[in-house]
Amino acid sequence: MRVQLALTCLVDGLRGSTGVSMVRVLEHVGCEVVFDKRQTCCGQPAFNAGDWTSSGRVASAFVDCFDRDLPIVVPSGSCAAMMREGFRMLGLGAGLRVFELAQFLMNEVGVEKWRPVSRSRMVVLHSGCHGRMLGSMDSLERLLALVPNLTVVTPETSEQCCGFGGTFSMSHPSTSKGIGIEKLYRLKATGASEVVSTDWGCLLHLEGLARREGIGLKFNHVADVLAEAFE
Repeated sequence: MRVQLALTCLVDGLRGSTGVSMVRVLEHVGCEVVFDKRQTCCGQPAFNAGDWTSSGRVASAFVDCFDRDLPIVVPSGSCAAMMREGFRMLGLGAGLRVFELAQFLMNEVGVEKWRPVSRSRMVVLHSGCHGRMLGSMDSLERLLALVPNLTVVTPETSEQCCGFGGTFSMSHPSTSKGIGIEKLYRLKATGASEVVSTDWGCLLHLEGLARREGIGLKFNHVADVLAEAFE
């Protein structure tokens, strides 16, 4: 199966290793990965700020980089939601087949087993808001449950937002911080040492807060956890 990789701005700019992990994971399940270097931002920041004109220009250039006949796999529930729902509201993207990684592996590929990761540990899942909207969090739970050496737990009030919200964290920093710290304590209370999610936006926000508050947690993207099995 040929698939297209939509890398996202955060992965491209801050966590390139997750993009490499994405390719390794997709190739492991038999996919040929296509990546168009022309792709840019999907336009979500401007869209969420209400500037749909600017968002539409960016999104239109983004859409032009993809073949509508091939599935698009994204390392972000947030960006995947923009490509599915935001593009539709902008009148773009008709016919695009967009999937967050875990959702693609479980529902399109039909993964039934995975190799063990190198070290046994307990991880706690962060359920991103957009991931829940896509219905991909169930896929994430089922996928990680297939990985030997991982014990997977969920926090109390698992649907609670991390407080990031993209530009929300900049326009309302105190509120964003308060929501994030409360979320961190709920994650920590599970006894897990590592937080796993589908979105580096959420993870980077929580990671920064944890470092400043002295809350001992590690943060990892699902693609990097899965790729660890090949090391």
